[in-house]
Amino acid sequence: ANPGDGFCQPASGLCTLRAALEEAQALAGSHTIQIGLGPYTVTSTIPVTVNGGMVMPAWYDILAMDIDRKVDENGVLASADAVDALIAREIERGIASNRIVIAGFSQGGAVAYQCALRHPSPLAGLLTLSTYMAMPVTPSEANRQLPVMVSHGSMDPVVPEQLGRRAVASLQDMGLEPEYHHYPMEHMVCLEQIRDIGQWLNRQLRRK
Repeated sequence: ANPGDGFCQPASGLCTLRAALEEAQALAGSHTIQIGLGPYTVTSTIPVTVNGGMVMPAWYDILAMDIDRKVDENGVLASADAVDALIAREIERGIASNRIVIAGFSQGGAVAYQCALRHPSPLAGLLTLSTYMAMPVTPSEANRQLPVMVSHGSMDPVVPEQLGRRAVASLQDMGLEPEYHHYPMEHMVCLEQIRDIGQWLNRQLRRK
């Protein structure tokens, strides 16, 4: 892996996303992507309302599961702040901000939207999987043209595809041009999606 490249991963479903990204890297034949996971994972264990207050790994509390779900905005912002600190650590290690892609699956995708779009330094891209935009965010001047790939399952029972498409519409309203993919699957990843992710990652990092 090239030490000049970075990958910060704010995602619930960490194992799912990590496996997908590593497979995407292998399928694309990439030698330019360093996946920065493991010790930099910042998810916490908190009580989750929709699970009866059960303590479990989560980026923020899930207050409801309806289509217009009430969002724990303070929790989303706190997690975005934690990922900001992770990005700062990668930059301190010598990785340029425009070599860093932010990615998130499900809850992690909601955090990724907040973190990447508002970040004050230019990033390489934003990758979101099976997720939604939990709350409004204004892109920073540095990331008004941020490359974005959004992917979703057309049969997702956890985060309906309608929410993924709604996020795409919000991005377009901000002047961004997100790349949207959907696949015949539920709340998961599939091989076709992994291949698309690998190609997208290589396009973004090769042009920097």
